Amino acid sequence: MSETVPAAPSAPVPTHAELFLAFFRITLSGFGGTLPWTRRMFVERKRWVTAQEFNELYALCQFLPGPNIVNLTSVFGSRMRGATGAIAAWSGFLLVPFCVMLTAAVLYGRYSDVEAVRRVLSGVAPAAAGLMIATVAKMAVPLFRSFGPVPFVFAATAFAIGYMRWPLLGVMLVMAPASVGLAWWSRR
Repeated sequence: MSETVPAAPSAPVPTHAELFLAFFRITLSGFGGTLPWTRRMFVERKRWVTAQEFNELYALCQFLPGPNIVNLTSVFGSRMRGATGAIAAWSGFLLVPFCVMLTAAVLYGRYSDVEAVRRVLSGVAPAAAGLMIATVAKMAVPLFRSFGPVPFVFAATAFAIGYMRWPLLGVMLVMAPASVGLAWWSRR
């Protein structure tokens, strides 16, 4: 049986039901992207983790195969309540989207050729991009406060992937050890 690790010194450890309901609420709120809602709930409202802990958990989930936010759901649930916590969080997170996407797939298959449907779908894309940009900005603030090697690693990674169009895996294989080395060197 795995041991429960508390999130923050004064933060309560959520129960299985709280994990399920928290992720269930996130999926009800987070159409188009749940990362902003997840961060807001766990860092700002519930205070189950600090901003730094959230960033570290999300960074870990970036390296795992599969959707980052689903990985975060499992890792967070496991951190709070072990394997059963991961199952509770994962179930709460995926129950609603599974039912919605099954329904959407049927409806899209039937109505995808309607011009009004195409216009609605093209109008949703800018809102989703805005949510992601806002979340990235909130996650970057704690990183840039220390002004250690983080700004260099962040800028180099963004430049390599965004401007140079180098493959993500290659950039991460170089930048991950480099950032660990720079962090170790700056704390000596």
